[in-house]
Amino acid sequence: MTHATDTPSLDLSDLLCFAIYSANHAMNRTYKPHLDRLGLTYPQYLVLVVLNAQDGLSVGAIGRQLDLESSTLTPLLKRMEAAGLVTRRRDPEDERQVRIALTADGRRTCGELADVTRCAFAATGLSLEEVVDLNQKIRDMTRRLREASTPDDPV
Repeated sequence: MTHATDTPSLDLSDLLCFAIYSANHAMNRTYKPHLDRLGLTYPQYLVLVVLNAQDGLSVGAIGRQLDLESSTLTPLLKRMEAAGLVTRRRDPEDERQVRIALTADGRRTCGELADVTRCAFAATGLSLEEVVDLNQKIRDMTRRLREASTPDDPV
């Protein structure tokens, strides 16, 4: 693609969506050995990051932050509970809500997550300023894409 008004190329190297897709896979491969050492999957890691920032959230609140449906999150949280990382309790003020809290083991595991993040950051080869800038650009793009789409839009 030479100009913004040109017809987009169908070469993979020109597709932003493929660049993001490839970067996502590369990032997951970077995280995997570190998370394997902790006995975590990447989605479990993200749940721990969310709960480390604000413990005791509802399943729905966690799902909104991670952009995950309850039907995906519930089995994940049950596995984390079985592993002793979190507890799942009905909210006494609203029985429809299930609250998720870190256990002592979950908090200990959260203490090791900074090292995982540090290793992934180092693997990018980017400076802190570049990572912050890239993260903001991706978040802005994601927000704009969400605003531009509706549930009825064809993919």
